[in-house]
Amino acid sequence: MKILFISMHSIHTVRWIENLKESEYDLYWYDILGKGKLETLPTVKQFIETKKRKLPHIKGEYSFSKKMPGLYGYIRPFLETTENEVLERIIKEINPDVIHSFEMQSVSYSILKTMNKFPEIKWIYSCWGNDLFYYQNFQNHRNKIKNVLKRVDYLHTDCLRDYEIAKENGYKGIHIGVIPGGTGYKIKQFKVYKKPIKDRNIILVKGYQNIFGRGLNIIKALQKLKTKIEDYEIFVFGTHVVVEKYIIENDLDYKVYSRHDLTHQQIMELMGSSILYIGNNISDGMANTLLEAVVMGAFPIQSNPGNVSAEIIKHGTNGLLIEDPENIDSIAQLIIQVIENKEMLINAYELNNKIALEKLDYNINQQKVIALYKNLENKLSESRL
Repeated sequence: MKILFISMHSIHTVRWIENLKESEYDLYWYDILGKGKLETLPTVKQFIETKKRKLPHIKGEYSFSKKMPGLYGYIRPFLETTENEVLERIIKEINPDVIHSFEMQSVSYSILKTMNKFPEIKWIYSCWGNDLFYYQNFQNHRNKIKNVLKRVDYLHTDCLRDYEIAKENGYKGIHIGVIPGGTGYKIKQFKVYKKPIKDRNIILVKGYQNIFGRGLNIIKALQKLKTKIEDYEIFVFGTHVVVEKYIIENDLDYKVYSRHDLTHQQIMELMGSSILYIGNNISDGMANTLLEAVVMGAFPIQSNPGNVSAEIIKHGTNGLLIEDPENIDSIAQLIIQVIENKEMLINAYELNNKIALEKLDYNINQQKVIALYKNLENKLSESRL
């Protein structure tokens, strides 16, 4: 069976593909954003550097594309090779049985025309983040989402919420289940970095502050608790400039890491040394950092857009849910509730360890990924008899 993966440059894609390293499938990857080679299995044939101009760049073209994206979309095929054109060429070259796209707005929108042209090719779409939950609220996106879902055969989500949203937007295909975006964590390998609760004194904060992130409200909540958290070190990672500026201007003694300062390995090690992890946003899928906190034993306090975090956190048992990301006082109260309740911390540590082993272990999810392609291969074989 020939499988063509289409995605942005992503660690999620790498992990997903590596689940199939023992398979006999022919694997391909199309670099839809033109960012270059993906560090993945050497057996994967990669289609990179596919963006080609038909006409030289026109002065002001980029700013025009941002100011009037709709109009630019109509003239773009005359200026450069489009994703649909590249995909059609790839299909004719390799004749794939399955195309698996990751992400909706930057990837799946861009290939719909060609996917409709080849209805016999099975389409798997992996949904996460804000793909459906946020963008369904905009009419121009809602129509595109519905058109993609109408063509998709198999849907993978990282939470149940997004499967329900897909059905509400007309999806009638098969849901292949809930699997973490990166297909889980190698828990045994990370165990060495997982400290006992008594040896932890870090409060770890995700410092995103953008259209979705509300990290600044966490910082302001902690600022209110200055005298009550004197025994803890505050670490802020993935920090946007506005958050870092606020910390400096208010002379807060926090350790700050900017957006790309830490590797994934370093973040996992920090999680394993943290007593609390706090993440706050107004829109997201199943947050990877929430899952990482569960795996590494950091008590999670997490916002709950569309009740997605409630799929992994039972409020007051193995974590706490932020129901209003804008309410600084309520966030501060949640922090106090945890640090004054050692029994809750201990119980959550044990519960989250069990959840990690049952739902988030890489080996368990790897078998799910292998099984879904095997099942699809069997269906394709039956249809050809």
